[in-house]
Amino acid sequence: MKKIYTTQDPLMIGHLKNVLETYGIDCVVQNLYLSSAAGEIPPIECWPELWVVQDERYEEAQAVLKEALSPVIGLQKPWKCKNCDEMIEGQFSECWKCGARQWLGRR
Repeated sequence: MKKIYTTQDPLMIGHLKNVLETYGIDCVVQNLYLSSAAGEIPPIECWPELWVVQDERYEEAQAVLKEALSPVIGLQKPWKCKNCDEMIEGQFSECWKCGARQWLGRR
């Protein structure tokens, strides 16, 4: 098990856990309720932590989190779904008709 992310924001930890689980990556949150110990131990040691359970999926999890944490690209040009040939407005990354994802050069 390897630690992949830590932040003082418990909502962000929960969101990133959900993102990883969407990709089938098992993970656990630790220190979620440790904030009450701040002062007795250094505050940064009390931050919630996200851990990947399977070490062999750690690099995949890093790539997923890198994409999830990258800035959102603004409005883009309309694109054509390669699966069903439907024209989709640029702000959408999935086809409304068939659910296929737009290839953005990312995962």
